[in-house]
Amino acid sequence: MFEKVLIANRGEIALRIHRACREMGIKTVAIHSTVDADAMHVRLADESVCIGPPAAQHSYLNIPAIISAAEITGADAIHPGYGFLSENARFASIVEEHGIAFIGPKPEHIRAMGDKVVAKATMKKLGVPVTPGSDGPVSDSFTARREAERIGYPVLIKAAAGGGGRGMRVARAVSELDSALAQARAEAGGAFGDDTVYLEKYLDRPRHIEIQILADSHGAVVHLGERDCSLQRRHQKILEESPSPGLNAGDRAKICGRVVEAIRQFGYRGVGTVEMLYQDGQFYFIEMNTRLQVEHPVTEAVTGIDLVREQLRVAAGETLGYRQEDIAFQGHAIECRVNAENPETFAPAPGRIAEFHAPGGLGVRMDSGLYSGYRVPPNYDSLIAKLIVHGRTRNECLMRLKRALEETVIGGVLTTIPLHQAVIADPGFIDGAYDIRWLESFVARRRDGG
Repeated sequence: MFEKVLIANRGEIALRIHRACREMGIKTVAIHSTVDADAMHVRLADESVCIGPPAAQHSYLNIPAIISAAEITGADAIHPGYGFLSENARFASIVEEHGIAFIGPKPEHIRAMGDKVVAKATMKKLGVPVTPGSDGPVSDSFTARREAERIGYPVLIKAAAGGGGRGMRVARAVSELDSALAQARAEAGGAFGDDTVYLEKYLDRPRHIEIQILADSHGAVVHLGERDCSLQRRHQKILEESPSPGLNAGDRAKICGRVVEAIRQFGYRGVGTVEMLYQDGQFYFIEMNTRLQVEHPVTEAVTGIDLVREQLRVAAGETLGYRQEDIAFQGHAIECRVNAENPETFAPAPGRIAEFHAPGGLGVRMDSGLYSGYRVPPNYDSLIAKLIVHGRTRNECLMRLKRALEETVIGGVLTTIPLHQAVIADPGFIDGAYDIRWLESFVARRRDGG
């Protein structure tokens, strides 16, 4: 097992990784920008290294600075968390070239799944159903029109690189295609440095279902069930739950089994998430995230398996030590992402935390690096806490979540807690009758007083 792990991230996920390491007797190194010098994970780590100014490209995305920090402190492994460099194949390769273990998949697997066109072709070859779409990238109007006619309108134009909803446009008719193509390519080029796009059939009311997998380097692969991530605004998730209220046992077993077999053939190592759209009883692969997910605590709650601990074990060459039939799924879990944002306009709301109180009690967990006096910087993602609750049933889970949200105190900045309280009180959500368009409609109804 590793003796010292450098955590190449910040915020609540850096603290989450630190905690797992300490429970395994592993020392930690925290890297940080100048604005994060007082962050909780920096305070708790065994060592810390400042790697640059606030701008991410000069700190958390600064590969030479991160490698230097690892070498100076004698770290024998690097955990990238999520975001930043977590799905950067070049970074993973450089880490390994310096004789340091990368706690994640092999660089070639990150690279293959990082390009959505390649990922889709790979999964299709491995027997996973994919959304009907173009056979490859589209770079001109003629090709786009030909492919759109073959697929059938409406079509979704998507960036081959990146994520987060950027580089995506919908064309509902041929008259909208040229403009949508130009906009998607321009946005993709600006956001990812790559304007490659492709076309997919646009599904009107799908659910967003993701399958959590775990694989060691000895050929063992298991799934840890699914998460429903359909509550999204502008393609950004705000709440996740497991199991999905929209799946039946037969469909669940079928898709999870197919995904496990595909991942085994792929030769994958580590944790990964296969993301699917689900509509009218059919699953369609959209992408694979080759990293730990923000919403991983939901899976931990229903399985009792520590995913960060498993990442460390697998990266150190250990076997899983259990089979699919050994994994027991218990109860229901929901995670609310708490952002420092205006709950009405969603504008970022950085600032100083005047007071902070985390909820407690049976089945309640809060992952956060907040404390009274901490200043939320304006330089990074606005996620400041994740509230995770677990119950024996979905109804018990919802009642516990309602209580936990009422107990949570975050003073000094605006947060999305009021939005979560409104969502979980809505009959549509309580009934589980939602899809990826539901939240946008819900927010519009609230804004209009409906």
